[in-house]
Amino acid sequence: MSVNLYEKFKKEIAPALAKQLGYKNIMQAPRVTKVVINVGVGRFIKEPHFIENVENTLKRISGQKPVRTKAKQSISNFKIREGMEIGVVVTLRGPRMYQFLEKLVSITLPRVRDFRGLSDKSFDKKGNYCMGFKENMAFPEIKAEEIEKIHGLQLIIKTTAKNKEEGKALLISLGFPFVK
Repeated sequence: MSVNLYEKFKKEIAPALAKQLGYKNIMQAPRVTKVVINVGVGRFIKEPHFIENVENTLKRISGQKPVRTKAKQSISNFKIREGMEIGVVVTLRGPRMYQFLEKLVSITLPRVRDFRGLSDKSFDKKGNYCMGFKENMAFPEIKAEEIEKIHGLQLIIKTTAKNKEEGKALLISLGFPFVK
């Protein structure tokens, strides 16, 4: 029987992180609060079929129904009007988030073409991590035969870390492969 990532985090990773970062209580150790998967529709904004395709892809990848995002203001240079659907987003929390992270680290990242590790330059000052995929083919739920157009997606991992170093220590302990 395999132990899922959440159980492993509670029993092994959080106490080790608290000790490593010099905290007395394991509740002070940084943890992942949510994972946001985002796709901007971009130049395919006039094709309603494309946004449905993106929505189905995100539903398969995350196991959760995505939400369409609308433009807050009009931008004439990009031919965007206020209220137009310009993207699709999914927010994962709790057990589903940990299942997604486990799948991301063990299956998806090794499937990315020319993958040599993640850059540690994608952390913000609060220890959150952003990464982008140029194509959605790396995810095991997506079959090449079923896709009409390949699109990229953006992944944001929100943590309770206080700075970049704590955020990186958390993700390394979760198994994220960073470039040395």
